[in-house]
Amino acid sequence: MRSSDTIFALSSGRGPAGIAVVRISGPAAAEAARDMTGAVPQPRAARLCAIRDAEGAPLDRGLVLFFPGPASATGEDVVELHLHGGRAVVAAILRTLAARRGFRPAEPGEFTRRAFSHGKMDLAEVEGLADLVAAETEAQRRQALALASGALSRRVSGWRDRLVRALMLVEAGVDFAEEEDVPGETSAPARAEAALLLDEIERALAEAGRGERVRDGLVVAIAGPPNAGKSTLLNWLAGREAAIVSPIPGTTRDVLEVHLELAGQAVTLLDTAGLRATEDAVEAEGVRRAASRAAAADVVLWLSPDDAPPPDGLAAAIPVRSKADLGGGEQGGVMVEGEPLPISCRTGAGLDDLVRLIATRADALAGGEPALLTRARQRHALAGAAVHLRRAGVASAEEFLAEDLRLAARALDEVVGRVDVEDVLDALFRTFCIGK
Repeated sequence: MRSSDTIFALSSGRGPAGIAVVRISGPAAAEAARDMTGAVPQPRAARLCAIRDAEGAPLDRGLVLFFPGPASATGEDVVELHLHGGRAVVAAILRTLAARRGFRPAEPGEFTRRAFSHGKMDLAEVEGLADLVAAETEAQRRQALALASGALSRRVSGWRDRLVRALMLVEAGVDFAEEEDVPGETSAPARAEAALLLDEIERALAEAGRGERVRDGLVVAIAGPPNAGKSTLLNWLAGREAAIVSPIPGTTRDVLEVHLELAGQAVTLLDTAGLRATEDAVEAEGVRRAASRAAAADVVLWLSPDDAPPPDGLAAAIPVRSKADLGGGEQGGVMVEGEPLPISCRTGAGLDDLVRLIATRADALAGGEPALLTRARQRHALAGAAVHLRRAGVASAEEFLAEDLRLAARALDEVVGRVDVEDVLDALFRTFCIGK
């Protein structure tokens, strides 16, 4: 990819559609607008006009907007063509642009990458934008929007400013110890500031798991003995026949995953093999996998038709008495404090209460205000800053204190991409669509 190229792409969804938006960014964007529409529009003002090819033949009639750099989304000259969204119209426009000298189709995420390169966004904001484009639930949208709007970037910038001031104090004490206007003891206030910063960063790290759960989705495992109704419940929650239901014990051998939205949260439901002792080698492996996945899940539903307690490793599971309708007409669904929740997938009794219980547990794990950290990369960088701040608190010499403060500042820079992050960028921008 050459940054001197002018790039273009369809930025709206694939047609046919009422409107299609083609974006152009680069040094020759304004020239293309003039050649194809007869004039460059006034900045940030829509102009209705005919759009023509290189021979002057009309292609469409639509709106043209011009955003001169550096005050544009990418920091370069940007032109947007708002067209009728038919496939033939879009194809003709793209074909005309591709024929221009110095023009080429954009790579995935290249518009956003140019915005990053020109200082319009930092790495944390880019990651937030990627999450916003991929958001499927309300919780994911709120969290991604906060990150894309600079919530993490502002917090990191504030931490870094305080860290730099502390570092200046220490270095002044080291370099100008003999000067009369430099206080004799400068390391004490620097250590105090480092301790305060460490406390704030550790609190942010403690919330990282919540942010990653919202972004990646919570895992809810349905566990229990064979024939407890686990697959039936998964099908009811998923709203479709995702799992095979059979009265034969041991039908479910492997862990089945279903992704859905539940109470505004992204959730991965796990249907697991019935937990029991067995001589069948294949079923035994399924039981082992079931126990392992359930133990690692965020929420576990323990289904049992006879109130059998969960095993020790699943003591925190939500107890559910399944098949509550058996032996008594429309029975089931009456909640009693401290007792397993009775449900019936045949009659529907108790199922709404079960969804509310799952939602309450999910809110406790991932709800509330959007978390600052949503990716492992951010967490690792911030954890590195915490390590150096912790060392700064016990540094025996001012020179070591200064070095730890400097390394902590560098780790903070990694969060927002102020250091060499080419590998991260390559992987990240490939997740974007072509026109973003």
